[in-house]
Amino acid sequence: VTKIAVAVIVQTVTHQVLGNIHIRPDQRLKDELDNQEPFLAMTDASILDANGEPVRRADFLAVHREQIVWVMPDEGDK
Repeated sequence: VTKIAVAVIVQTVTHQVLGNIHIRPDQRLKDELDNQEPFLAMTDASILDANGEPVRRADFLAVHREQIVWVMPDEGDK
């Protein structure tokens, strides 16, 4: 299955996570977030502490959807 990596910032109840979510070319980011699977797969993930400093890094991270507060595309320093 062909997918496109979308850079995102995910806010969980305890941390921010920077990384990529992979979506099908014919879908929106919201479509992937509406998926009913219990975990959201991320790649190239960095978990940040309260000061925005990285505390962990992972090539793959599965985030439980019930722990997600918000998600937004990471557009860098725009």
